[in-house]
Amino acid sequence: MLFSLADEKMRRRTRIFALALKMAAAVLAWPAVDLSEMRLFVQAVQSGSLSAAGRVLGLSPAVASKRLARLEAKLGVRLLQRSSRRLALTREGAILLERSSAILADVEAAEAVVSAGRDEARGLLRVSAPVALGRRWVGPAAERFAARHAAVAVHLSLSDAVVDLIEGGFDLAVRIGELPDSRLVSRRLAGNRRVVCAAPAYLRRRGRPRVPADLRDHDCLLLTRQPESRAEWGFEADGERIAIDLRGRLSSDNGEQVHAWALAGRGLQRRSIWDVADDLAAGRLVEVLSRYTGRAAPIHAVYPSRRLLPAKTRLFSDFLAQAFAQAEASRS
Repeated sequence: MLFSLADEKMRRRTRIFALALKMAAAVLAWPAVDLSEMRLFVQAVQSGSLSAAGRVLGLSPAVASKRLARLEAKLGVRLLQRSSRRLALTREGAILLERSSAILADVEAAEAVVSAGRDEARGLLRVSAPVALGRRWVGPAAERFAARHAAVAVHLSLSDAVVDLIEGGFDLAVRIGELPDSRLVSRRLAGNRRVVCAAPAYLRRRGRPRVPADLRDHDCLLLTRQPESRAEWGFEADGERIAIDLRGRLSSDNGEQVHAWALAGRGLQRRSIWDVADDLAAGRLVEVLSRYTGRAAPIHAVYPSRRLLPAKTRLFSDFLAQAFAQAEASRS
């Protein structure tokens, strides 16, 4: 029995080794190694679907499907089990994924060495950012970046919803606060705190809240995607965390709309300091509850995890970091 088990393990290892040799021989036998098919296969595994991989690589679903079928036909094996909801690697696909990832990494490294002296940004740069931060800071920076790099075109998508970079085909996103998505690489751009503020007219009419619990007796303007107009505002004082569950008569999933209501004297809003700094300095808004700090909510640039970033993404990340650093220095 022991010998039969050992023999079966040996036979299984031999089959896997033979399969790996067959696939390697098939790759070497190609008239020319088609890296586009290899990239599509790896991207499909990383993205979780063939259509998402196509969006990242600029391919239609039909073209992406044909390329994967062509790759499987060349190798004579099925690489992915496809369903309407997910992709699953076959045993052959797992072997090819390991080798393809190494090959593509070597190709990227070689390209980086060859083009080390040509650090030029080019192509379409797709960026996502929150609405207010995008309009006030990221948009102007993107305009200056495009003016400096003539070979770059920038598409800036503004939304207060957290978008999926891979699914949406974005090169970079600017985000505020916690970063729960471990698949992404992040770079801190600036410190940030959230402030509670209102127009002077509102405070004259309703008075100032002195402690966070007073907010329940005020008109709070809520930035939320929940239709029942509820939100939780968090504070800290003397090392103690305070969470206030609030209901509001006015709420929106768009930060600029909430900001407009606050400027019109309709209530208190809680926003990033980067969104309201100019209005606070000009006296159009007044901060309240300043001794109660909120949880840290730094601003980050995030991008899909990979070893080498395109020059356009890396240089724009550098450009944003410099722009935020200059703005912070001017405010201090």
